[in-house]
Amino acid sequence: MADESTTTINAAFETREAADLAVEHLVQQHGVARTDIFIQSATSDNTSGFSPSGGDASHDGGVRRDAPLNGEIEVSADIRSSLVPAVERAFGELGALKVSGH
Repeated sequence: MADESTTTINAAFETREAADLAVEHLVQQHGVARTDIFIQSATSDNTSGFSPSGGDASHDGGVRRDAPLNGEIEVSADIRSSLVPAVERAFGELGALKVSGH
């Protein structure tokens, strides 16, 4: 009988762009439902990460100043326990600053 238990895995990323890529990887490569994935600031401060990326960085070298840069972006996901090793590896390859499971 296969193990169908779930666990929550958390990863911290430097930019919102990296967090978004991690979410897309979970959905597309590992079949995790979007409703089981959450993105938030790793602290009580609102943040877009440590440095501008994606929509916060313009193509002409300018940077939006209205997006707060106050720290890490946390991605957490409720996943099947059997996916933990693959998801930890994927988060590492996608630049996670730290990964933990519950």
